[in-house]
Amino acid sequence: MSNQKIINIKKLRNIKLVVSDLDGTLLSDDGIVGEESKELIKELRNYGVQFSFATGRLYSAVKHFANELEIDNPIISLDGSYIVDYPTNETIFESFVKEKYVKKAIMFAENYLLQVALCHADAIYYTDSNSVIPKMLDKFGAKYQPVDSYENYMQNTLEIVYSSDLKESVKYVRDRFEFPFAIGCSTSYFRSHTHEGLYYLEIRKAGSNKGKGLKRLLKHMEIKPQEVVVMGDWYNDISMFELKTMKVAVANSVPEIIRLADYVTIKTNREDGVASFLKMLLKAKKG
Repeated sequence: MSNQKIINIKKLRNIKLVVSDLDGTLLSDDGIVGEESKELIKELRNYGVQFSFATGRLYSAVKHFANELEIDNPIISLDGSYIVDYPTNETIFESFVKEKYVKKAIMFAENYLLQVALCHADAIYYTDSNSVIPKMLDKFGAKYQPVDSYENYMQNTLEIVYSSDLKESVKYVRDRFEFPFAIGCSTSYFRSHTHEGLYYLEIRKAGSNKGKGLKRLLKHMEIKPQEVVVMGDWYNDISMFELKTMKVAVANSVPEIIRLADYVTIKTNREDGVASFLKMLLKAKKG
C-alpha cells in the first residue's frame, strides 16, 4: 500500500542525512541489505546525502553493515543508549543504568522466574541460570558472553533486558521500574518479532530512545531535523517519527508507524522496500 501524502520535491532536495532502522526496514528477514539500496546509498553520497543507522542492536553487531555501505559518521545503537562514530569508534554518547537498578533487576528476575541479561558496549552478558537468553533475544548479530555471576558486570550496563513467556510477570516488573518505584529509568515492553509468545522488557537510563538519540546525533553533526529522513517499521521507531523529520515507513510496518509516516513504500523489507524511496530522493537530488 502507498501513503497518499505527496512528497515535496523541494524538501527532498534539502535532505542531508538518512537515518534508517535495520531489522525489518533496511535489512531483509535474512539480515541482508538489498543490492539496489546498497548502490543508491553509495550514489546519494555523491549528492551530499549521508547515511546512518538507528538500531536496537549493539554497535559491535552493526559495524559490518557500516563497512559494507561505506558509512563515515556516527551510528545510534541500543535504541539511543550508545552513539559511536564509525569507523573511528569514538564514543559520542553513552548512558549507563544506575548500579542499584541493575541489582534490583536481577533480584526481580530471580523472584519472578524471568530470563535477564546485561547489555554492555561489547557484548550481552548472561549467567548459567539465564542460559536460554541467546536463543530468546532479538538482538541480532550480538556477541553473547556467558559469565559465572553478574557481580562484576553491574557497572557500565547500557541496557537490562528481560525475556519470558510469562506476560503478566514481565508487565509487573515493568511497572516496578516506572515512577514512583524507580526514578531515572525508561522502559520498553513489547512482544517478540520472531518468537511467538515471547515478551521483552528493556530497561535503560531515562532519556535513552531512538528519538533522543537522533537529536543528539543531529546536534553533533550540526544538521537540522528538516534536513533528515528517518526510516522504520516497529514500535521502537515511534520516537524518531515524532520529530520534525521526513518519515518513511516500509509496507510491513506496524499501524502506529504507518499513521505517522510521510511516505509508505509499496514493497516490504523482504523486497528491498526502502529502495523506492531512495530512488525518489536521488532523482530529486539530480534535479
